[in-house]
Amino acid sequence: MHLTLDRQSPTPLVQQLTNQLQTWIEHQRLRPGTRLPSIRTLARDQAISASCVIEAYDRLVASGWLEARHGTGFFVAERKPGLAQQDQPVWGEAGDGTWRQFREGHDNLLKLGCGWLPSNWRADTDLAHAIRQVSRGNPQDLFDYCPPLGLASLRQHIYKRLVQLGINAGPERILTTHGASHALDLLVRALLNPGDTVLVENPGYYNLYNLLRQHQVHMLPVPRTQTGPDLQVLERLLAEHRPRCLFINSLYQNPTGTSMSPQVAYRLLELAREHGLRIIEDDIYADFQDGPATRLATLDSAQQVIYMASFSKTLSSSLRVGYVVADAPLLARLAELKMVSGIGTSRFVEQVVGQMLANGSYRKSVQRLRVRLAQHMAKLLGQLEQYGWQVFCEPYGGMFVWARVPGRDFASLERLAVEHGVLLTPGSAFDYQGASSEWLRINVAYGQDHRAQAFLQHAGRPPSA
Repeated sequence: MHLTLDRQSPTPLVQQLTNQLQTWIEHQRLRPGTRLPSIRTLARDQAISASCVIEAYDRLVASGWLEARHGTGFFVAERKPGLAQQDQPVWGEAGDGTWRQFREGHDNLLKLGCGWLPSNWRADTDLAHAIRQVSRGNPQDLFDYCPPLGLASLRQHIYKRLVQLGINAGPERILTTHGASHALDLLVRALLNPGDTVLVENPGYYNLYNLLRQHQVHMLPVPRTQTGPDLQVLERLLAEHRPRCLFINSLYQNPTGTSMSPQVAYRLLELAREHGLRIIEDDIYADFQDGPATRLATLDSAQQVIYMASFSKTLSSSLRVGYVVADAPLLARLAELKMVSGIGTSRFVEQVVGQMLANGSYRKSVQRLRVRLAQHMAKLLGQLEQYGWQVFCEPYGGMFVWARVPGRDFASLERLAVEHGVLLTPGSAFDYQGASSEWLRINVAYGQDHRAQAFLQHAGRPPSA
């Protein structure tokens, strides 16, 4: 294979590689099933990063030139007639490294930066039992639509959980959604118009950034500190721009793992009241809480805070059940949008979650998860210090550590990670503008895997070692 990549060209290397691989497949008239070089081999031969090869292969899979086979690599695909150039995907925000952890062809790599728990940590037996119970129950739960606000029985269980968190909201103020991402989408549609300005945490949740761009909403970044959003920056932005909303993780923030202090929370609520700012508090990691915590929704008396959470992180990524707590007028608008865009949520799935809440299996499951995560967090933090990594903050709960090796850029870390069978999520994915970053999100649940340990230990050594 002879490729000529021009590092002085304005065309990104990944696009050059994609184009030249496609041309090479055409000119060589390679038969379907022909295996392409491994990611590591092609990266070494072309003196490029493994992430560049991964992205090029992913683009060729998506456009039908290659197919990914679990555990074996990438192969020339059978080209179907009629796949015209205009039918191929346009690569932009959703085509960068942000989504690599979801794509096929990477099943043999350890996803150290992913946002979910390992499958063998889940309460699969309890979940299967709940599914059987619902399947054998009322046929209505298998076939009928769900009410606009969601099942009353599930919302009653959610209400009881909110009471335990000190959030004063009855079932009539709760609306269920297809997970937290659906909740965010409904809120953006209901509260914002193209051209509106909002505040977002930086670093923060990349899917929120992409969602706001899709709706042509202007973002202003508020740096995340170890104790919450930077209040000096926040106050200045409120005075200068009068933004409509603030999107925030109070507890176990994604990706830094930090939690808001009471002092920051009280001042933030004061500023929100002074400037008429609505706050969307995304508490998706609520059930990982072990010990006292500060939530804006618990402290809010003026109903400036819209609260949302989900069962996807703790129970199942496939059973998409989240919820929003808001005032009655906004909830009515959200329910209307929910029905227009998807004719409600899944009655069956909501019954399954409700069953696990009712029989106590969910409560026992999250208790086990908290203990296990705390053990892994403590162990990994000690190892990172030993290996020479720098941690942004030592989280007291949750899944994530935000860490870096001073002097190492992402490209060098990625090359080393792939050599050890590890797939990273680039720190740039968590910047609202996609700016390069030395920082990495590390999911502590995967940190004790031998591949992760080998990578973390080798990466922490000085480059010359």
